[in-house]
Amino acid sequence: MKRSMISLMVLLFGVLSPFCSAQEKPKAEDGQKAEVRTTPVKVQIVITELEGDKKIKSLPYTLYINAPDAPDWKSSGFVKLRVGSRVPVYTGGTAGSMTYLDVGTNMDARSAYTGEGRLLLQMKIERSWVEGDVSVPVAKSDGSASETSSGHFREPIIGNFTSELDLKLREGQSVESIMATDPLSGKVLKIDVSFTIVK
Repeated sequence: MKRSMISLMVLLFGVLSPFCSAQEKPKAEDGQKAEVRTTPVKVQIVITELEGDKKIKSLPYTLYINAPDAPDWKSSGFVKLRVGSRVPVYTGGTAGSMTYLDVGTNMDARSAYTGEGRLLLQMKIERSWVEGDVSVPVAKSDGSASETSSGHFREPIIGNFTSELDLKLREGQSVESIMATDPLSGKVLKIDVSFTIVK
């Protein structure tokens, strides 16, 4: 009886083993399906500064992004750009301490290609600039209480612009995504965005 049971189990194992191994194959196929296909795109951003109708500056930037071929841009990592200068700022104190601020342009962008020449683009843009300075008295470093200053330092005045964009773009079409006016200087900032597929 025991021998017949063992023989039956061996027979069943031999018959079912191809099905067991066949069930493992779809797991490998699922791993291949999980691989995200991408479309390389070139995103062009132009920041234009105006005073009234007069163009002061036109600053172009280009980002290359491997956009996932999916409507969900969250599967894409951010591409980052940092460009500018470090501006000295006097922080006072008896030692005459200095610190440096980053002034320029910062961009973070991610995208998804939805097909038929259309792109979803999410961006964060930070732009800062020096637009003047003020004279700040500088304390002497010898710590003497009777002598309060030994001159002046030109402290920079820094303007700032920050925006977060969520755009739907068509290839080759330029979109004026933002136009903003500085309430103090009257300077106008305009941002135009476009993209092309890299072939």
